[in-house]
Amino acid sequence: MPSSTTPVPPQAQQIPLTCSGHTRPVVQLAFSGFISCNHYMLISACKDGKPILRDGPTGDWLGTFIGHKGAVWSAMLNSNTARAVTASADYTAKVWNAISGQELVTLPHRHIVKSADFAEDVTAAEVITGSQDRAVRLFDITRPDAPTIVATHSAPLRNVKWTAHKRLALSAAEDRRINIIDPRASSAVVASLDAPGPIANVSLTGDGKLLSCAAGNRILVWDTDAFKVVKEMTVDYDVSVAAINPQRTRIVAGARSDLLIRVVDYETGALVDTHKGHHGPVHDACFNPDGNVYATGSEDGTVRLWQTHPGTAYGLWQPRVM
Repeated sequence: MPSSTTPVPPQAQQIPLTCSGHTRPVVQLAFSGFISCNHYMLISACKDGKPILRDGPTGDWLGTFIGHKGAVWSAMLNSNTARAVTASADYTAKVWNAISGQELVTLPHRHIVKSADFAEDVTAAEVITGSQDRAVRLFDITRPDAPTIVATHSAPLRNVKWTAHKRLALSAAEDRRINIIDPRASSAVVASLDAPGPIANVSLTGDGKLLSCAAGNRILVWDTDAFKVVKEMTVDYDVSVAAINPQRTRIVAGARSDLLIRVVDYETGALVDTHKGHHGPVHDACFNPDGNVYATGSEDGTVRLWQTHPGTAYGLWQPRVM
């Protein structure tokens, strides 16, 4: 007699798109916002010193920014993808024309620059940087030799981010502290957040309203309106990155000690899925503007694009018709 139990359909297989082009570990990724006709770009920073601009939906190579003489630790695009900013071990940050690839200005530092972002996103006229010398600097790109030190940490910087909706900067350092910085205030550091372990990475959601932090075996999420903890998870691995999708339903996390990508339910903290594909630990991850795709960058020198909902039609992913 046939069983009356309805069979559970098998989960669609996750098939990532592999984006080659780098020759050393990929350490940071950033999607642009939507530019036009629901299109967007992806930029990657790599220890090979050659950041790459890619077509966001496909990962196809569009161009390489040539000019740094050391590892590039950070690469970001402004909101309309007209400008890019990179931070390097060659003691400089650079601003580029993202369309032509032309170097526009070099921002000199006294030490390795670990992170950079545009502080005035639309005009791209100001850049905020974080350096190994523990200082957070604000540059007017028309006066690159006259930066303002707006904050300092007691240890080298790991990340700086700009929250456009609050017009504040965030700086995270190896001292386990995240500073909230208003560059135009008389006392620039307006608040500080303490992490429970060594900070590996911090990420902002696309709207800038949630800040996630990977610190030891903990994932923390703050609301950037009040800078209150809204989510805290303890996991059984050393987290390298934790990125939240725009819908606030998923967290994509990497680990420092294995090759897995973990998909976690944002509300419950339950592990939804794990994916294999990289041949080295995952250093960074980020979601595209609509949350249907996320990118990961790894020690293996590749960028991979993954579907948030495997098996659905999106870009180059088309369900097989039986």
